[in-house]
Amino acid sequence: MKSKWLMEVQTCFWLSLPLATAQVLQAATGFVDTVMMGMLGSQAIAAGGLGAMVFGGLLLAGAAIVAAVSPMVAEAYGAGMKGRITAVVQQGLIWAIALGIPLTLLLRHMESILYGLGQSPDLIPMMVVYLKAVSWGMIPGLLVVVLRSFVSALSKPRPVMLIVMLGTVINIVANYTLMFGLFGLPRLGMAGIGYASTLSFWGMLLLLIGYILYDRDLQPYPILDGSFRFDVNLSRELIQIGLPLGVLSLVEIGMFTLTSFLVGLLGTVPLAAHRIALQTAALTFMVPMGIGLGTTVQVGQRLGQKDALGMRLAGFAGIGLGGVFMLLMAIAIWLMPQTIVSLYLDVQDPANQEVVALSIRLLMVAAIFQIVDGVQVTATGALRGMQDTRIPMIIGIISYWGIGLTSGYLLGFRFGMGSVGLWLGLAIGLLFAALVLTWRFARASRVRVNP
Repeated sequence: MKSKWLMEVQTCFWLSLPLATAQVLQAATGFVDTVMMGMLGSQAIAAGGLGAMVFGGLLLAGAAIVAAVSPMVAEAYGAGMKGRITAVVQQGLIWAIALGIPLTLLLRHMESILYGLGQSPDLIPMMVVYLKAVSWGMIPGLLVVVLRSFVSALSKPRPVMLIVMLGTVINIVANYTLMFGLFGLPRLGMAGIGYASTLSFWGMLLLLIGYILYDRDLQPYPILDGSFRFDVNLSRELIQIGLPLGVLSLVEIGMFTLTSFLVGLLGTVPLAAHRIALQTAALTFMVPMGIGLGTTVQVGQRLGQKDALGMRLAGFAGIGLGGVFMLLMAIAIWLMPQTIVSLYLDVQDPANQEVVALSIRLLMVAAIFQIVDGVQVTATGALRGMQDTRIPMIIGIISYWGIGLTSGYLLGFRFGMGSVGLWLGLAIGLLFAALVLTWRFARASRVRVNP
């Protein structure tokens, strides 16, 4: 038992490490985009930041749906069902295009929606330029998610990491080149940042296709041979698993987005401090998110192998690794909050003292919810590996909106705790999610071990 537990922990670690690295690289791409927008001025960073949030939210929701390919392929791989793997991936590619077309059209016709939402008329033209440019990256972005899920589910995460790394390089080089019109190209400004992201997605897609076609281990799976056939039953299964994941992603994004709007009602200083703490938390969160993806694959493979004990141990290995990593990050935040704030602001400047002081207080709260956030995302990954997504969706809605936002609003506004209260609400919601999702996995996996 001890050796099997150790084996599952080691497998989870080596499977998750490249996936976590890929997630961090993707987060770094967003950071680079923000820095590049800043070179164009304060209006550009405001317009581009909001535009990037719109594109990212829609992409994440669509990606969560088609990422159902991962647990389905992992289970089929564990069971040795090569034909099913090919069929599942092909359905995922069909759905990526089917979802990508309306999302692309939506991004290209956002102007009236932005005016209707009351956004600043000064910023909307720049946002529209960016969204129209980046809209061409939606379909390849979703196709990349499907192919990444396929390759990772076959226990090949390292090529995914390398391809995302190359995609990040493409994005950085294209950003600077297209923004400022180097090498004889036209100076595109904000549109250049959007086109750079589009080129990055297309580059990653072509690299993944090339790898899949030429890797010998993947040649038994002719997912790109042109014999696409819509399978009603498989598609229904994929949507039944993926749609709750898409809703869960939107709910979680919504919790943080609404919290940001509520913090904005408190003034500029709280909003600036909130941005610093949230950016820090978002970056460290990428690692347990990668561990959660690895846990999905490992649990799914054990499910296909009908190894109930291995499935249970794999899930707890992922949850444990996610929790331990975030505990280390929490300790780092507790020990050097001012150093972290200094990465964003000049902490010696008297004009920044209010923001610095509030940022440090928010980082103390962020350190607490780092731990439970790492547990809940890996527990979700373990349940996703078991293809259990409907109940986690309901748990997420209750945790994030019913408990997190409600308690945050009460603490922040009714009890006068301001942004600190709003952040404590986030921590409470994530704590509830971590406890209930872990309990559900423990219960569901125990039933498989002791039917």
